[in-house]
Amino acid sequence: MRVDPASHLVVGVRYVPSPNFDDRPAGTSLSLVVVHNISLPPNEFGGPYIEQLFTNQLDPSVHPYFEKIKDQKLSAHILIRRDGTVVQFVPFNKRAWHAGKSKYKGRENCNDFAIGLELEGADETPYENVQYSVLATLIDSLRVAYPSLSKEDIVGHSDVAPDRKTDPGLTFEWGNLREQLA
Repeated sequence: MRVDPASHLVVGVRYVPSPNFDDRPAGTSLSLVVVHNISLPPNEFGGPYIEQLFTNQLDPSVHPYFEKIKDQKLSAHILIRRDGTVVQFVPFNKRAWHAGKSKYKGRENCNDFAIGLELEGADETPYENVQYSVLATLIDSLRVAYPSLSKEDIVGHSDVAPDRKTDPGLTFEWGNLREQLA
């Protein structure tokens, strides 16, 4: 896995452009990776719904939960599906809309300086081994492409928005991820 420095996309990964992004503040370097989880409908895996959400094409009539989130404008840089398939939605040099109101080491608005990585999953459901492997490989590739990213500054959504978020959840094996990082 390699990040192309010109396009800020992962080489060989399917790119599904999201309209939900904007420019990072001038002079901002990438210094944080935020790990999330997502499943649509909640606790159900597979299907097109995450991509539809991140591209503003989610049909609220398909599931009652979708009616609740139909007006949300969200994105992440990357989604890692249960089978390890990677989909990119936003180039890394752009600000994806993943962390919301957030704070890390005294800095607010983590989207300004963070890369958002979504795992297809739920807080109470263990993640697949292939997801950890792909996540570690991706983070290692990001650290090569963006040397300002450190091994220490890889956190969960719950770490930057503890009053609002619980993901990636208690089943996420931080030790497993850290062991696999180069």
